Amino acid sequence: MRNSRIMSALRGGDVVRLAMMGYFIPPFIAYAADAGYHGVWIDLEHHAMDAREVQALLAFCHHYDIDGLIRSPTREKGQLYRYLEDGAAGLIMPHVSTAETAREIVQKVRFPPLGDRGLEGFGFEANFGLDSGNLVAHANHETCLIVQIETPEALENVEAIAAVDGVDGLYIGPGDLGIRLALLPEATRPTMDAVMERVAAACARHRKAWGIFALDEARVRRQQELGARLLVWGADFLLLRDGVRRAAAVLQGGG
Repeated sequence: MRNSRIMSALRGGDVVRLAMMGYFIPPFIAYAADAGYHGVWIDLEHHAMDAREVQALLAFCHHYDIDGLIRSPTREKGQLYRYLEDGAAGLIMPHVSTAETAREIVQKVRFPPLGDRGLEGFGFEANFGLDSGNLVAHANHETCLIVQIETPEALENVEAIAAVDGVDGLYIGPGDLGIRLALLPEATRPTMDAVMERVAAACARHRKAWGIFALDEARVRRQQELGARLLVWGADFLLLRDGVRRAAAVLQGGG
């Protein structure tokens, strides 16, 4: 059974480098592994892939020894641990606004005694039953679970969410959180910098990793200053857009 590069980095106190993909582009996984990323965030919340495409991407992740994290579009128990059975190194769960929700997800994706995940033992996760190791202990130790802070309610509850056993990290979704914070009275509306500081403090107290999606290098640097250890930088859609623009500029300049 494969060990998680992300969990190894977190336990060693290192920063985790993640690339993001929303499209079925297998070479992206090879390039991310070659560039030294620990994992690839596969976004199924906002992008459509069928089950066989997801299985194929996770197989490529195993081939190139890079973690495949699934951002799940569902909280349905069976589907969550099927992602793990298919080889996902962990899950990123959107819109977790309470500690109760975080504990419910832990129950669904951790084996006893940490949770109530179902056992099958013949998935890709266990080398289709060929590995002789203890799947239960291995999965509980190596599966990464990240929950997203994306609502004002989640921000209010961030201390309790960070305290939940079985959660490895908190990740701020600035888009969803931003449009909801904008509805608050201006006098009580925190800046995104204040949000980061609050989440960072809660995670430091409870020894959890955290991060925030960045659209520019300045936000990446600010995360680093605040001690973020879940750095997502390098999304397929942005790299494709920027690469095509650069190629077009070369052609237009030569014309």
